[in-house]
Amino acid sequence: MVDKDRIKGSTKQAKGSVKKAVGEITGDAKTEAEGRAEKAAGKVQNAVGGARDAVRDALRDKDRA
Repeated sequence: MVDKDRIKGSTKQAKGSVKKAVGEITGDAKTEAEGRAEKAAGKVQNAVGGARDAVRDALRDKDRA
């Protein structure tokens, strides 16, 4: 089972990438910066979800041993 933060983080990263690209294409520095920030926040959220997955898996493996 994948942590919900991983899914939300990946979605936020993708959305940020699109927003950044739109900002670059249109020359809108504010939109580009917002996209960069959203992408970075998505990476962090994805990492948190990954850590939760790792802990959950480790606990499950410990219980099986």
